[in-house]
Amino acid sequence: MLYVKVSEILEERNITRAALAEMTGLRPNVISEICNNQRTTINREHIARIAKALDVTDTNQLLELRSL
Repeated sequence: MLYVKVSEILEERNITRAALAEMTGLRPNVISEICNNQRTTINREHIARIAKALDVTDTNQLLELRSL
């Protein structure tokens, strides 16, 4: 299972989900679903926008492969 670690990064950096939504231009509900790992598919453009906004260059910081 692919686990998205955006929530952890936001917490470490004291950035709110609302602020990330503004930084990326993504809807707040999209950010919330990504942070809660509720999405069954990953939109590469969304991940790219989040990575750029958070200045993340290593995808391992954002994504983790976990066993079921």
